[in-house]
Amino acid sequence: MENRSAAKAVLRKVPVTTEVARIGATAWQAALGTGHVVGAKIRRKQTAAAIAHETRDRFAALGPTYVKLGQLIASSPGVFPEVLSNEFRTLLDRVPPAAPDDIRELITDQLGAPPEDIFATFDHTPAASASIAQVHFATLKTGEKVVVKIQRPGIKARLAADLQILDRVASVLEWSRYGRMLNPTEVVADFAGNLHDELDFRTEAKSMQEWLASLGSSRFAAQVRVPKVYWEFTTGRVLTMEHIDAVRIDDVAAVRAGGHDGVAVLRTLLLSLLESAFRGGIFHGDLHAGNVLVDSAGRVVFLDFGIVGRFEDRTRVILRQLLVDLMLRNDLDAAGRALFELGATGTATSRPKGAAQMGAISAELGTAELGEVSYLQLGKKLADLAKAYDAKLPRELVLVGKQLLYVERYMKLLAPRWKPFEDPAVVDFTFGLLAQATRESRAAGQ
Repeated sequence: MENRSAAKAVLRKVPVTTEVARIGATAWQAALGTGHVVGAKIRRKQTAAAIAHETRDRFAALGPTYVKLGQLIASSPGVFPEVLSNEFRTLLDRVPPAAPDDIRELITDQLGAPPEDIFATFDHTPAASASIAQVHFATLKTGEKVVVKIQRPGIKARLAADLQILDRVASVLEWSRYGRMLNPTEVVADFAGNLHDELDFRTEAKSMQEWLASLGSSRFAAQVRVPKVYWEFTTGRVLTMEHIDAVRIDDVAAVRAGGHDGVAVLRTLLLSLLESAFRGGIFHGDLHAGNVLVDSAGRVVFLDFGIVGRFEDRTRVILRQLLVDLMLRNDLDAAGRALFELGATGTATSRPKGAAQMGAISAELGTAELGEVSYLQLGKKLADLAKAYDAKLPRELVLVGKQLLYVERYMKLLAPRWKPFEDPAVVDFTFGLLAQATRESRAAGQ
């Protein structure tokens, strides 16, 4: 309900003329890109590369909503063509920046003084520029190196029309079986609600601290890092935080040059996320490569908590039970009942067929090396499973699925022969969930 209220704040009604104008702008960019592709073909350039490049440029020109969609393409090479994923990777942190004068004016408005009066040094050239914000390196007058995240000026007005269009498209998709499975109207509402949170950097700063606290005193707390927030230089549109020297998780050469073991890095990433989601009830909801780094000590650094997912207590209990029923007990009937309790299935009569398909998928994942898994084929199998169950997935699970698209790419890059479900640390963690799920069942009198 909280997310729906936030969604309404962004999915506000815009005039028909504004929506039509936005549709026109989209059509114009599509026509412009098509013209460039045709020209490239005439000049005998590689058409696939030309199409990918033009598509990327059109997404960037259309603004933050399309950039967000492009980031998903960038981090999902198993689902989208490699040439397209590679091209869209530049949208992770190399979107054209806002004008320097506009950034200076925004800092002055938010912090009460221009950057040169607040910071000892401030680099006006952004270190990275993404869909919602851009970041600048600076030094506090007390000597600490910091990163200053600054929201793009005028972004709210551009988002409203885009989201209204997406909401209309989602309503149309609901008419198809696969559309109902993906629950597109809820996904758009979730997307809008997350954007609402992203537009207030104070919410992001609090989420950073809450996510780290969700790991508690577990062993993962020492293996991950989240930047320290400097609250005195943080507002709704400016976020000042610790500058951590680290390399992107998808920079394989840099990670290996630092002497870090790919399996260890991926194990930390996977288990810290499972710990926070299944036990803490909060998970990072935007794990593209620009937001996940590896520091000199091999710790995983998480950035940009503008999007986080949350599970209610009841949902966490059911998910824990689902995991152990599926991966440890191999109790497919129980796993089907758990899906039904989550609201993921439309009818109980479809369970037997769905259980058989679920068993085949879990068996394949449990024994296959990640480098041998075709995630495109796996996605099709999961779609068939959803069809068998007449499923409409809860939007939180769809958001988790998006993160898995990101994480599987890092696994294939850094640890393609790693079998997570044969790893003792993963097995120990899963048995810990089993013990917790068993205690919860007994407490409930089951």
